[in-house]
Amino acid sequence: MSQPKPVLSRAKGFTRRFYRRPKELIEDFRYIMSRRKLIRAAMRGLIAADFRERLMMVVTEVNGCRYCSYYHAKEALKSGIPEAELKSLLQGRIPNDTPPEEYPALVYAQHWAESNAQPSDEAVERLTEIYGQEKADAIHIVLRMIRVGNLSGNLFDYIIFKLTFGKRGLTKNEERYSILK
Repeated sequence: MSQPKPVLSRAKGFTRRFYRRPKELIEDFRYIMSRRKLIRAAMRGLIAADFRERLMMVVTEVNGCRYCSYYHAKEALKSGIPEAELKSLLQGRIPNDTPPEEYPALVYAQHWAESNAQPSDEAVERLTEIYGQEKADAIHIVLRMIRVGNLSGNLFDYIIFKLTFGKRGLTKNEERYSILK
């Protein structure tokens, strides 16, 4: 499974990942658009709404997109995720009371995001072994969709950061994301 590698930001003070070249964003869109049937299946029940939101929250926390975090926190609550669990997810922790059948996928999602969408072959094999090919593919499409949102949101913040000479566009815990480089 070939996945593009967006170049990470190197700007002083701005440490989150974002798309630096249009080609990278286009490649991600192509990946998503070539799997439209899978998206429909994932959104119509192959991946339950609360499970989907957990996956998205894990990836969003790693990438630090404040827009996606805000939106998907609201969606997570709507899907029935308790506030205490959401708080843990927003802090980068996979809650102990996570449904056992979802736990491996959430750990995988965190690895996937931390490795910049380049998970180890062993991790991909294990995900497929646990969930089967169709559900593993659906998990990957959900992860890719939130990644596009995250990196695009972070790109918007980076533009704001540059236009305001570093006065806007940063998050409270910006330094946290520098360890992902």
